Amino acid sequence: MLAGRKMAPARLGRVLVLGAGVTGQACIGYLEPLVGGRVEALTVVEGDAQPISGRFDLCIASPGISQFSDLYRAAQEASAEVVSEVEFAWRESAASSVWVAITGTNGKTTTTALTAHILGECGFAVRCVGNIGDACITAVGADAALADAERPAPGALVYVVEASSYQLASTSRFAPDAAVVLNITPDHLAWHRSHENYADAKWKVLANLAAAPQGVAVLNAADDEVRAKVRQIKGDAARGFDYIPLGTAQGIGSDMRQACGSENAAFLAQDGTLRVALRGAEHALGMASQLQLAGGHNIENALAAAAAALAVGAEPACVARALTTFAPLPHRIEPAGTVAGVRFYNDSKATNTDATLKAITAFAPEEPIVLLGGHDKGTDLADLVAACEHSARAVVCYGAAADRFMDAFAGARDVEVHRARGMASAFDLACELARPGDIVLLSPACASFDEFSCFEERGDAFKEMVERARSLRGE
Repeated sequence: MLAGRKMAPARLGRVLVLGAGVTGQACIGYLEPLVGGRVEALTVVEGDAQPISGRFDLCIASPGISQFSDLYRAAQEASAEVVSEVEFAWRESAASSVWVAITGTNGKTTTTALTAHILGECGFAVRCVGNIGDACITAVGADAALADAERPAPGALVYVVEASSYQLASTSRFAPDAAVVLNITPDHLAWHRSHENYADAKWKVLANLAAAPQGVAVLNAADDEVRAKVRQIKGDAARGFDYIPLGTAQGIGSDMRQACGSENAAFLAQDGTLRVALRGAEHALGMASQLQLAGGHNIENALAAAAAALAVGAEPACVARALTTFAPLPHRIEPAGTVAGVRFYNDSKATNTDATLKAITAFAPEEPIVLLGGHDKGTDLADLVAACEHSARAVVCYGAAADRFMDAFAGARDVEVHRARGMASAFDLACELARPGDIVLLSPACASFDEFSCFEERGDAFKEMVERARSLRGE
């Protein structure tokens, strides 16, 4: 093994890169300079049409390629080991580097960005990587080229990685110093083939946590499936790491120390302060009302980020200050402007029903007009309909999912239900329905692929619609 690295062999041998998208290209960029040295040969296979031939010491699989695909299985047969890019980057990173891995069905992008923001404000050299920012291996490669003297205090690099189930599924030795699991609800079933496989992939983030010095798991106990894991971990005397439960079955406002005798806890106190108790010390981290993020789910995200930052050594006073200076990310309940007294919010990142449920209730007691639709993921809609009946004034169903959504809302009461052809028509109809003081919320609960290439393009299109409407009608 190379000195000064986590687990990097001096000889990588024959390497196969599976997929040539963004992740694949990042791996190629790191590996190509090593050919003739640590790398004996580098092979890239882009898709099923290209056969895999030969034998390989290592295969790095791109996240878009399912473990259950014929291509992945062929790579397994041809390779001594198949890993994800996150696993490979961790192995290649400096032995002194610190890794914070954040996963969950929803909220991980905001929590990752917020954790990186806190650590950066507290003086750490932070790299925000994974599904957000650079690929992990790109950042690791760039950092390897830097002299230690160029790195700001306190010296250790911190990689804050948004880790998807796709990436975690192909990990084996990945050992983050802190791991955050926000929630687990059904998603990406086409890739994982079952919810059980999806959840198992998420939980691999804890597999080697005990191997990290003073490893800490931050687990949102307000989520049913995560809370079940908390109970399991509590009873495992051999787990080898600390854990911080966020809230309890009663919600984020409850302290797991009082509820179940946990040693650590993170919660929203009755006086409105964010509190994290870790290793015998309780830290008050300011008022939830001072956060720039809207919604109860973002209180969970803020507590998770704060707990992770404290776990890797951030000073509590600095964490408290940094929490108040973090602004909402694009496409995540993002204020998009006001038109004729109506406020518009872009939550295009809400590509599943659970994310949309959180967005709708974020405005309580106000009841938004919600734009729902796009490329249907086929998930159950009963909870979404119930939430809209309780917390929305109207819904506009549009796009490829419109038929199934309209059927789901057929018996709905206490909420207006409308249909539009595409998102532009849905926007126009929402403007007609809205009165001064109302909220129009794009939170589609669907993927974007019926009209757009990605959720970012969809959100940008929505914001352009708001700008055009404002130029015609004023604020």
